[in-house]
Amino acid sequence: MAEVEMTKMSSRGQIVIPQSLRNEMRLSEGEAFAIARSGDSLILKRIKKPSREEIIAGWRKLNAEGEKRVKKLGIKEKDVDSIIHKSRGLKE
Repeated sequence: MAEVEMTKMSSRGQIVIPQSLRNEMRLSEGEAFAIARSGDSLILKRIKKPSREEIIAGWRKLNAEGEKRVKKLGIKEKDVDSIIHKSRGLKE
């Protein structure tokens, strides 16, 4: 079973994560968390921001998938304006 630590909420609603847990989880100032209520419990979930490299890799993957779809559908650059106008319900 995990070791239980005690903390208190400040008048501003702030709760301190004990140093031992911050060290163990390698938490640093500015970390982002999601918080959820479950009955009378609050659950904190660390939200990791992707690195610059992960973001670039994701964009490259998305771009490659988009290029495959465009090629499969036979869409040419000259068709783009027409497709946009049609999707927006505008006249060309």
